[in-house]
Amino acid sequence: MADEQVFGMGDDPLAEPTWPALTDDEIARAVAATWSGRALAAIEWRGARPLSSTVGVRLDGGQRLVVKRMPMRLRDVTALAEEHRFMAHLRDRGIPVPEVRAAVGVRAVPPPGHRDGELSPGSGGSDEFRRVDDRVGEFVYEVHRVGAGEDRYRADFSWSPYRDSDDAVRAGVMLGRLHSAAAGFDAPARPARPLLASMHGDVVSAFEWHIARRPSVAGFLGERNWRAEVPEFRVDFAGVAPLWTHGDWHATNLLWTGHEVTSVIDFGLADRTTAVFDLATAIERTAVDWVSLRDGGPAHVRADQVTALIQGYRSERTLSTAEQNLLPNLLPLVHIGYELSEIDYFLTIADDPRNAEIAYHDWLLGHLRWHETAEGRELRDVIRHASLH
Repeated sequence: MADEQVFGMGDDPLAEPTWPALTDDEIARAVAATWSGRALAAIEWRGARPLSSTVGVRLDGGQRLVVKRMPMRLRDVTALAEEHRFMAHLRDRGIPVPEVRAAVGVRAVPPPGHRDGELSPGSGGSDEFRRVDDRVGEFVYEVHRVGAGEDRYRADFSWSPYRDSDDAVRAGVMLGRLHSAAAGFDAPARPARPLLASMHGDVVSAFEWHIARRPSVAGFLGERNWRAEVPEFRVDFAGVAPLWTHGDWHATNLLWTGHEVTSVIDFGLADRTTAVFDLATAIERTAVDWVSLRDGGPAHVRADQVTALIQGYRSERTLSTAEQNLLPNLLPLVHIGYELSEIDYFLTIADDPRNAEIAYHDWLLGHLRWHETAEGRELRDVIRHASLH
């Protein structure tokens, strides 16, 4: 994969990035504003995720950090603080979550004669970044300490299966640990931001909830008869307690030592949902080859990995009777909130109506309609059996 390309949404597997690449000067300024780090020695890798710009860097003192840049219209300091407080809560309770700090600024260019990787005079420790021009706009920078373990799924598309069932079972173990550790974190649910999962009990009310809170989604859906296009699924959350959860549990958001999960990363979708919603999301993300389905191929359902993930989870946290009954039926609903928020992102932040259409047809309707098929029903039967036995 070329450094300048990122994963595509549908027309092509790889695409040109929406956001410009992080520069050496930006990285040095972000590090100085957060960890007061030394000069940048090297960029060791660039991330291929399309919704932000991320790099792994090494400083001249040997310290390694991960620098992530997002537009402030996507995440401002208030939004990041919601995520960071939850991460700190988990870290204090033994979950291996790398430390992170944030700085606000605008994308910068070095002054004449400035050498990349050095801090500009007077910039040490400041979170102010010199403006390039009004077209770039403000960004927020997260600077993470590198977590323990190998990032060996970094080159994989986010919704890919685990390499094997051993990885799946250990991912389930860590998810169960995280849900137990999340108890006691009692922050309210987050507002309707772009690129954020949300929990809904049926398809129509999910659409109506987002239409009421996202003007761009209201306009987008107002141009089509979406009620005639979506299948109906419904669950009852009675008897299930709310809980802050990760929201995007899959192999690429975990670091590994052998088959053990040794770090948990990327809390951008974390929110107040329920443990069983988060477990269903973890299954939906990795059990089905959504890329193959989008391209007209088979689903490649990994029933072995689904069973392993649930067994690993149950070894750390017992599913209540209500959760056991809810888990299989919740599967078709878990992706709706995120996908509608992604449509909002493409329309309001990325200015990319083509990808909004792809998100709606391929990833939102595509997921829902697959869950209506015989294979979709068989997967829910696998989940039902694994949650009970």
